[in-house]
Amino acid sequence: MEYSVIKEGDLFFLTDKNGELTENNEKGYGLYTKDTRFLSRMELFVDGEKPSLLSSSANRSYFASIRLMKDRKDEGAIEIHRERFIYDGVLYERVSLTNFFPQAVSFDFSAAFDADFQDMFIVRKYRTGEVGKIIGKVTGERTLSIRYQGADDMLRETCIRWDQNESEVDADGIVHYSMTLEPKEIKQICFFIIPVLEQKWPVLLSFEEGLKRLEASYEQWYRETSRVTTNADVFNGLYRRGVQDLRMLMTDVGYGETPVAGLPWFAVPFGRDSLITSLFMLPLNPEKVKGTLRTLAAYQGDSVDAWRDEQPGKIMHEIRFGELVNTHQSPFGPYYGSVDSTPLFLVLLGEYVRWTGDLSIVEELKPNVARALDWIDRGIEAGSGFLTYHQEAERGFPNQGWKDSSNSIVHASGEYARSPIALAEVQGYVYQAKKSLAPIFERMGEMALAEKLVQDAEAFRARFEQAFWMENENFYAIALDKDRRQVQSVTSNPGHLLMTGLPAASRADRIAKRLVADDMFSGFGIRTMSTEAAGYYPMSYHNGSVWPHDNGMILLGLSRLGYKKEAGKVISSLLAASRFFEYQRLPELFCGHGSELGYPVPYPTTCSPQAWAAGTAIVFMQALLGLHPNALKKEIRIDPFLPEMIDELLAEHIPIGAGHLSLKVTRSRSGSDPVKVEILENTTGFELIHSSK
Repeated sequence: MEYSVIKEGDLFFLTDKNGELTENNEKGYGLYTKDTRFLSRMELFVDGEKPSLLSSSANRSYFASIRLMKDRKDEGAIEIHRERFIYDGVLYERVSLTNFFPQAVSFDFSAAFDADFQDMFIVRKYRTGEVGKIIGKVTGERTLSIRYQGADDMLRETCIRWDQNESEVDADGIVHYSMTLEPKEIKQICFFIIPVLEQKWPVLLSFEEGLKRLEASYEQWYRETSRVTTNADVFNGLYRRGVQDLRMLMTDVGYGETPVAGLPWFAVPFGRDSLITSLFMLPLNPEKVKGTLRTLAAYQGDSVDAWRDEQPGKIMHEIRFGELVNTHQSPFGPYYGSVDSTPLFLVLLGEYVRWTGDLSIVEELKPNVARALDWIDRGIEAGSGFLTYHQEAERGFPNQGWKDSSNSIVHASGEYARSPIALAEVQGYVYQAKKSLAPIFERMGEMALAEKLVQDAEAFRARFEQAFWMENENFYAIALDKDRRQVQSVTSNPGHLLMTGLPAASRADRIAKRLVADDMFSGFGIRTMSTEAAGYYPMSYHNGSVWPHDNGMILLGLSRLGYKKEAGKVISSLLAASRFFEYQRLPELFCGHGSELGYPVPYPTTCSPQAWAAGTAIVFMQALLGLHPNALKKEIRIDPFLPEMIDELLAEHIPIGAGHLSLKVTRSRSGSDPVKVEILENTTGFELIHSSK
């Protein structure tokens, strides 16, 4: 990637590879919290000149290390080593200057800072609006403070502190140090950048103590989550990267931790993105997904508001906290323009119970569940039997499924579908939500509701099979348009249906096989659209690109239905693709060119790290184990397999129910079963069933 980014909690820092925020910052680099840029300039100079880059790494997600140098021909150089992390609302940066000249040298070292407090939407040139103003810049002993009075009457402040006394601050807010270093001598300066909202100050620690506490929090995360290792370094690297990035992307806005969508521009809770990421995280640690359920329940729609596409019972799409939202110049506080967040909310709740057996959160969220079901039922009735979407908000999204670009729902003729639109995968989520909630309410003694949910689901399934199946393609249509015409493009969307249990067995078989056929499978993953479709082009956002999370949703279904060959093909292809991306981090998406090129083609404006892409690595583990618990029945089904590159897989400390499962899968060189399974730990109290298709 062309940028460097670290994040912790609600604060993230985005810079160029040199670690800089330049004075004329056109790429949106900055230090952000609450959708506001609290630092827009941070530049280092030696004798008034910029040092050159040697190396730049943010491999640890939470910690960046950047090496620069300022040389004088062949005489020697001053090396500048920048180390940075974020902890408890503070950006810590340590600058180490080393003299690599053969004699003592004197020089001016300076650091320039500024803050513009721009709203994220303005930075991205996504919105304009009436905003506040800078009300003062104050310098003190080892401090520089910049204050901003927002149009929302909120006082924002950026305070920069440093730990060395031998400094001067000029009229432009540039901190100067006159330095003399002996050969090999090192001098360190620590900067502390503190965003302050309404004069709420975080606790400031030493650089060493802050880093120690941050690293301890990661170690605790690793102890609490599943551990997986194989004999294949590519799998191990991707899994470790996914677990680390998921920790980085967790945020608590007051209702428990939830994964944000991704960096740099979507570091806030989402509906769809946070729910799908949490679904992927269940084998990692189900306890970690409760914050998502509670956060989304807290922001559930309670009124009809076309400005925000809000309706009672609807689960939000996205929430923002910046100045434009606070002054009602943007509808994103929160915005509800997503048709799939509400059924996915119920799907996640149902799957959480299957993993844990915990009915207390269902009891806690029962009013939210009832309102979500009511919203779905009202939508189905208004949509002539299916759940549809139609943009109401003037500044909202025209397409409101996960493929939300304006050209993503396209007929075979090339004509864009007109709303209201019923998406195939959304109907599957509705079916799965009702089917998975039914046994939960039965267990809770609400028999009439449980029976109604089952009856509704089966009637819904029959309507869907009749309306969406394309006989000419032996595949489901991506959608029905406003006239109930099938949108006859072959896409990845119906692949999500395999997870939901909606398709008849014969049709599920056709879907599974078509997804890995040449027109849909790139060699580096399943494409979002068939190469034979009218709307296909591989460099698109949604019409032929490869999205790891899309493949992850499909993998959950392939695994549940026992399609090992197809699942192995998808996993192997994405593992191969991961080798080509920085830090072996699967991005949000990449182009859908075929693997005959020898490498995946990056998409130019992708998010990385991105939560549901990171979570895909956890899905790989679940799919390879064929792991599907049902805590209500007190049983765990496994059906393991190993792709060609893996001969041994060790999965430890998988939380299920009130206990843990650990097992080892080894390729068998003889016998009828291609793998040998050893159960190393089962403290769940559940029956372990080894099934095979």
